[in-house]
Amino acid sequence: MTDAANAFPGKAAMTALAPANRAAGRGPALLSRYGIHLFLVVLVAASGAISPSFLSGANISNMLMQLAPLGIVVIGQAFVILVRGLDLSVASVMATSAVATTAFSGTDADVPFIILVAILIGIATGLANGLLVTKRKVSPFLATLATMIVLQGIRFFWTQGAPSGNVPPLLRAVGSGTVAGVPFNLVIMIAVALVFGVLLHRAAFGRRVYITGGNPVTARLVGIAADRVTIAAYVISGGLAAIAGLVLSGFVGVVDNFVGRGFELDSIVAAVMGGVALTGGRGGIGGALTGAAILVVISNAVLMLGLPIELQIIIKGVVIILAAAVYVRRSR
Repeated sequence: MTDAANAFPGKAAMTALAPANRAAGRGPALLSRYGIHLFLVVLVAASGAISPSFLSGANISNMLMQLAPLGIVVIGQAFVILVRGLDLSVASVMATSAVATTAFSGTDADVPFIILVAILIGIATGLANGLLVTKRKVSPFLATLATMIVLQGIRFFWTQGAPSGNVPPLLRAVGSGTVAGVPFNLVIMIAVALVFGVLLHRAAFGRRVYITGGNPVTARLVGIAADRVTIAAYVISGGLAAIAGLVLSGFVGVVDNFVGRGFELDSIVAAVMGGVALTGGRGGIGGALTGAAILVVISNAVLMLGLPIELQIIIKGVVIILAAAVYVRRSR
């Protein structure tokens, strides 16, 4: 052993330095993996230091209620981005689902039918998006933009521009009520995250999603029906957007034709900030939800600090730029 070390002195030095190199590389690796979570903690702490009322129980509960509908949409958007797509129709699905609540009498007895109709709207939209992308080879941007516009036209035709009717009390309780002090809509979001987290990270379908997004050609060579996986991802996104629309309408207590406006971009930004790669095949639900939480905290902090609402838009634009920069760095 000594002779070998003397014959190759460089090898002995490299062996001695290996643990140090691994330790040095572990820091950046951990920062890359958990940096988004650390940023959220720092952002909350800084906002609380500047405005003590930011960390009040009432405001935290309000932020969690705001997070729930966006988080549900982000989970579906993450599935679509993982298969190299994106879904611009989620906000329109949310609004259409919310408008569907006004087509009934407004009593709690109608809630099961409202939920069924809303989910069917979301599934049909997701199926249309998936078929356009996989079978007609339409780009995800154009396919989901088209369905967004179609749904918007249907809503305006149905409501004549002004939805009429009431949100059932049960949906209001779901959107703005609490269970043992915890927002009920947050409980729904956590349940959705657990179900689809297991589906993505523990089930065979999740492995197919990652393989399809990583390399569709390889997916087909190993016998995975990549088109079916992609269609399923869009269906999941549409269905979850419909549920989020009902949750959001219950939270705000009123329905209009633009419920959920802006969620299409916010969900994409949140997912990408959370590590879901636009090139597909990388990322997870936990990081995407953390990205959603950051957007909610930023929006709330701007309002709590009494800053103009226009500044919220500017900050959101800066966050998008930073997210894009981080994405490019990770890709390299």
